[in-house]
Amino acid sequence: MDQQTKPLLHLVFGGELVDIGGTEFRDSAKLDIVGIFPNYAAAVVAWRAKAQASVDNANMRYFVVHLHRFLDPSAIAGAKP
Repeated sequence: MDQQTKPLLHLVFGGELVDIGGTEFRDSAKLDIVGIFPNYAAAVVAWRAKAQASVDNANMRYFVVHLHRFLDPSAIAGAKP
């Protein structure tokens, strides 16, 4: 599989933060693992849906993690976000 068709895996997860300005979770045992997605665009769709659904809780935050960068650190130099 070449670089053009290779899935670039992304993880979407979230949880309630201790402080809205930080990234420390109030209870890491209660993290919401949304899923792993084959590309950034699909991950953003899932992230946006979860973020909008939790808009009433100011401390709730969802994140997109570029798993492909952890799996292949040598590819970071040429990777897109």
